[in-house]
Amino acid sequence: MSTANLDKAKSNLPVRGFLKIDDLIIPQGEDLVKAILDLKKEKNAVILAHYYQPAAIQDIADYLGDSLQLARAAKDTDADMIAFCGVHFMAEAAKILNPTKKVVLPDTQAGCSLADGCSGEGLRAMREKYPNALIATYINCNAETKAESDIIVTSSNAETIIRSLPDDRPIIFAPDKNLGKYLIKKTGRDMILWDGSCIVHEAFSMERIAQQMADNPHAKLIAHPESETPVLDLAHFVGSTSALLNFVEKDDAQEFIVATEEGILHEMQKRAPHKKLMPALVFDESCNCSECFYMKRNTLEKLYLCMKYELPEITMDEELRLKALKPIEAMLALSTTIK
Repeated sequence: MSTANLDKAKSNLPVRGFLKIDDLIIPQGEDLVKAILDLKKEKNAVILAHYYQPAAIQDIADYLGDSLQLARAAKDTDADMIAFCGVHFMAEAAKILNPTKKVVLPDTQAGCSLADGCSGEGLRAMREKYPNALIATYINCNAETKAESDIIVTSSNAETIIRSLPDDRPIIFAPDKNLGKYLIKKTGRDMILWDGSCIVHEAFSMERIAQQMADNPHAKLIAHPESETPVLDLAHFVGSTSALLNFVEKDDAQEFIVATEEGILHEMQKRAPHKKLMPALVFDESCNCSECFYMKRNTLEKLYLCMKYELPEITMDEELRLKALKPIEAMLALSTTIK
């Protein structure tokens, strides 16, 4: 590999999002997995992966989890380098919690529609409009947005945290209006909602899912609360990513229709190998699943490159990091009883 091609790849990182080195031969198959494991040992690295990642990445991860579980894993690791296989806001959260550790992300273009649609500037404007309000922000947001928040929530702990907030203070909830509506229904708190949503969870079709349920009368519909209200109203169970996994594993039903990102089915099938799992149908009749193209931007090849060259690296202004750390720590303190 030429130095010129490596330098070119580094200069293209802001646009491309990952290293693409023209004359580099990347191992394939089992050799690629071994190369990643060797790099992990050599660099004292840990691989964190979300349940929505490609199956090959899930299988190689040291820790596989939802946003809350991964935040805890990032906080507790003694590794020198964190290779975060998820989307950009998740890797940012790992850096916020670990300022002295190197955090790398296979592809910085692995974004999130929720994070992209909510800004710190927007939250500041809402705070000016509702000066007595507390801002509870879903973890699916960038560091600037977290820094303007009073507390962060995940789908696993949101209900617990919203119930814990003072009754005499109004609540601004951002950026997911669907999760916000669900929490209003669950907690009885009247919240001011940011108008944002997840493009994956809004792709589900209530009409097609209703037909799917009719065609599979023994199946239970389970849904993530980022889904729209009509889908949630049809569901036998609504819960966070980890809660959906636990439900499938422990419930007596043998068939499930799963209304969340299809990547979760890989781990679900491992935990319940004899059960029938069906991705919930979406509006687009040419596709029978809902896949987050941001999550799927990460690949084993990109993971290998980012660990080998320690790029792309997540960096952050220290003042911003400290502001964003405060609401995350408040979340973790209120989540000790949640697995």
